[in-house]
Amino acid sequence: MHEARVLVVDDSAAMRALFSDILEQQRDVRVVGTAASADEARGAIAELKPNVVTLDVEMPGMSGIDFLKEIMETKPMPVVMLSGLTQSGTEVSLKAYELGAVECFPKPLKATPDQFAKTVGKLGKIVLAAANSNLRSKPRVKAAVEAPPFKWNGHIAAFSASMGGIDALSILLSGWPQNCPPTVICLQAEQPLIETFIARLDADCKCSVRALKDGAQLVQGVVHVTADQGSHAVLEAGTPPRLRLLPRDPVDGARPSANLLFGTFARAGIPAAAAVLSGLGEDGAKGLKMMRDAGADTFAQDPSSAMVAEAPAASIAAGGAKSQLALEELGAALLAACSQD
Repeated sequence: MHEARVLVVDDSAAMRALFSDILEQQRDVRVVGTAASADEARGAIAELKPNVVTLDVEMPGMSGIDFLKEIMETKPMPVVMLSGLTQSGTEVSLKAYELGAVECFPKPLKATPDQFAKTVGKLGKIVLAAANSNLRSKPRVKAAVEAPPFKWNGHIAAFSASMGGIDALSILLSGWPQNCPPTVICLQAEQPLIETFIARLDADCKCSVRALKDGAQLVQGVVHVTADQGSHAVLEAGTPPRLRLLPRDPVDGARPSANLLFGTFARAGIPAAAAVLSGLGEDGAKGLKMMRDAGADTFAQDPSSAMVAEAPAASIAAGGAKSQLALEELGAALLAACSQD
């Protein structure tokens, strides 16, 4: 992992100073400069040669989203967007992902100093991961294509994803058929962003995409995505199986925990196929190994094709993945594992 050389772009002098101070506290992160506008940032990028940029959405003159588009068209590099979590803010964040942002980080606009510092303290790890991301392999949203008729074999599909997962899931689910296998996704992201993302997927995909609710039945044609970041999702065996929400402490630092969700699949002995997609950290690795030991078909996104390789690499190292595949192949492999053909 190489050092992150960060350019902080924000029209507020106070925010530039605060973000710079917090980022400098993260090991292997160095702030090489700051800028108050797109014009200043353009010159700073040429002079200072950062390998990652934090970019505020709202700036005087050229907006952050327009400058992001310019960066990706002229000199692609990892960009972490900073945005509020209003409804309009989450829509802009999804647009930023489509344009090529590695991550969208929420600015806690209404918070105590302690809450602000705690939230923004996560930024250092995100920026370091962004500097080491596979930007060239970053998946892009594309239109769904026609696929052969799907005949379900009774297997349930399960995924975990975090940083880079918005893009990965957009690509993967674009090929999910209307009568897809019952599917559950453990997604680590800010709750308002996930809710907007679910609404976007439900409108764009052939299948139904819903926020996971306590007691939801796992049935064909429906994808459930964890949207409650204060609870864990677990599987409850039955006919049909159900998903339950448990308000417990984080497991290995994650809530919802893919390790916990996958572990309940393994203990229930329900036929399943699961995959760990792009993400930060190791959540999902232990649970995927449990599922593989229980006889499930298990996969990992090829780390070289994942925008953030840590989570899929950890699942491979733990022996949880039978196969590692590029994203374009992974969706087809999961459907094949859940198909009668």
